[in-house]
Amino acid sequence: MAGCGSREAVPDSRFVLLDGSTLTSADLRGKVTLVNFWATTCVSCVKEMPMLASTYQKYREQGFETIAVAMSYDPPAWVQNFASTRQLPFKVALDNTGQLAKDWGDVKLTPTTYLVNKQGHIVKRYVGEPEPDALHRLIEDLLKA
Repeated sequence: MAGCGSREAVPDSRFVLLDGSTLTSADLRGKVTLVNFWATTCVSCVKEMPMLASTYQKYREQGFETIAVAMSYDPPAWVQNFASTRQLPFKVALDNTGQLAKDWGDVKLTPTTYLVNKQGHIVKRYVGEPEPDALHRLIEDLLKA
């Protein structure tokens, strides 16, 4: 998948959100987007959620979007409960069939996070928790571009 210097286009994806609405890759054009594959049973995923939430809050007014994609093995009720009890401020999607994880580079490890530029290209892929300061600098650069 995307290494540091590559600009791979995001896969044509359809995200089904917890509220039943859908979002497609095309809907994200023009925004810098963080796509995070996670699971409620993944300790480091749970640990990084407050950082992802504060990052979203910090940049959302500038055209930044975040979608947390729950892995297919994560029971939807657990995901719903996690999102509501922790008041996640960003969009949460369910990958019921595992197709999103497959489309985004056959994601198996969580957390796996992608940062996508306004043109819909993957700029960076993180396996594990991103370092917040470096992530914020990259988001700021992409928002200016």
